[in-house]
Amino acid sequence: MKCIYISCTYLLVLPMNIVCIGFNCSGLFGWVGRLFTFLFGPKYDGEYLHKIIREILGKTRLHDTLTNVVIPTFDIKNMQPRVFSTYQAIETPSLDARLSDICIGTSAAPTYLPAYYFKNQYKQSDVQEFNLIDGGVAANNPALVAMGQITKQIFDGNPDFFPIKPTDYGRFLVISVGTGSSKLENKYTAKKAAKWGIFGWLLNGGSNPIVDVFTQASADMVDLHISSVFQALHSEENYLRIQDDTLTGITSSVDGATKENLNKLVEIGQRLLKKAVSRVNLDSGLFEPIEKGGTNEDALKKFAKLLSEERILREVKSPFNKKCSK
Repeated sequence: MKCIYISCTYLLVLPMNIVCIGFNCSGLFGWVGRLFTFLFGPKYDGEYLHKIIREILGKTRLHDTLTNVVIPTFDIKNMQPRVFSTYQAIETPSLDARLSDICIGTSAAPTYLPAYYFKNQYKQSDVQEFNLIDGGVAANNPALVAMGQITKQIFDGNPDFFPIKPTDYGRFLVISVGTGSSKLENKYTAKKAAKWGIFGWLLNGGSNPIVDVFTQASADMVDLHISSVFQALHSEENYLRIQDDTLTGITSSVDGATKENLNKLVEIGQRLLKKAVSRVNLDSGLFEPIEKGGTNEDALKKFAKLLSEERILREVKSPFNKKCSK
């Protein structure tokens, strides 16, 4: 019996009207204004983004999701990750927050968008406060977080995962879809970075090196760890990582939200489906095609078939379902 986690990002096509805080001047004054904004506030005020998220998600709460989800964030007041999950929302109602609040919190990338505060009240005496920033600072690749959540549910005896054992990772199916990286662009070198001070690490050629380094390191460490585990268990085919580490220029930027760039990213994603299934080289950290592994599209179809068959078997064999049918 298999359990699956899918880690992915999708594009929501919306009119782009994200407001940049600060000055709108040209020449020297414009440059000084942008520098002032960058140093003393987030690049964007986030108001339009918040408005769109609230309009789309409305009053939907975490327990209302059509499937079980896991959303990592980071609480800067408590200085620790805060993971929101469907299972947790059912077990602890005070954590059953609105999806809009959670999504705004987990999208609050430092220096780009403002940190987000909200509170969730279940009963008059049961109020939870949250001071959130982008979950990527703790788990830019959330696949391992999800595997941990599944393991916890198995420990707790959740019938959804009967009869899998907590450490039986060989029976997990994991699809992890990355948002792309610019590893092969070689934007930074030790020779350049050796001369940087605070400003250099915060702003270099329109990029934010310190953010790039931490987010890339976080995502890659997770991929290396999961790859190592599945390879050690001889279950490599159960872990599908779809990632493009050849992005360059604006396609690799955090906030390149022009219509032209978004269309480019869609094209990159479509081409990625046709590319050969790749696996990370544990020595170089780069993705390498697997011989006779087929395409990413083929692998996704295979996983879909396994899931369909698994659901049928689970409904037939689970003693919990039999009890419910009596």
